[in-house]
Amino acid sequence: MTLSYDGSGFSGWQVQPDAATVQGTLASAIGRITGEKVLPQGSGRTDAGVHALAQVATFVTGCSVPTANFVKALNDILPAAIRVLEVTEAPADFHARHSARAKTYRYRIFRDSICPPFLARYVWHFPYPLDEDAMTQAAGLVVGEHDFTSFAAVDPERSSAVEEASQECEEVSQENVRGKEPENVRRISSSTWERQDEEFVYTVRGSGFLHHMVRNLVGTFILVGKGTLQVADVTRILEARNRSAAGATAPASGLFLVSVEY
Repeated sequence: MTLSYDGSGFSGWQVQPDAATVQGTLASAIGRITGEKVLPQGSGRTDAGVHALAQVATFVTGCSVPTANFVKALNDILPAAIRVLEVTEAPADFHARHSARAKTYRYRIFRDSICPPFLARYVWHFPYPLDEDAMTQAAGLVVGEHDFTSFAAVDPERSSAVEEASQECEEVSQENVRGKEPENVRRISSSTWERQDEEFVYTVRGSGFLHHMVRNLVGTFILVGKGTLQVADVTRILEARNRSAAGATAPASGLFLVSVEY
């Protein structure tokens, strides 16, 4: 299934005790339709406050409900903050996470002095001076294959292979199966900033993303825009492979999972 959600009111994707999560809410709705206990597996685990335009999730059911009927039935049950866009049958070996080949994320920064209240939970309001040209140059330096340890969250409860809004592709999953600790190397195919009226928008596409990686990149690019860092410092930070070398984590509200490719 492909679904879209406003992450503002959820404690992230992954099911948690005594907390509203996207996965838990979806599992409950599926259970009401099928009578089965099903835990859908997403293409990745978005954090609290992170949104998705086209998250992909898989689940297995013995229920005979046609896939087209699932869309209407689920949307009748789910809260308005979660919408199922499409449900299709997939091959038995398809997995939303393991089969993914690339993902795209978008981060929105609102640059005007006053942020409309209806946008506030979907952007990072940053009205202060920024050198947007320098930020654009800095973004280009992360294109290619790099070790992104400097931009990975330091979280002992989550593996370095866990992505912020997505899990790694099948290659890394196979490393996990073999019991190896995967390296923090990712392939970024595009990394760009673009002005869209009052917003400055970052779009990045890659093979996979570490936990908090996109938000840590944005936090670092902001330092370049402020002049605290120079454009060339991004390369130095990559080579340092040390989280303390990079900028602070940008707020969750501006981040969207845009698409997952298979």
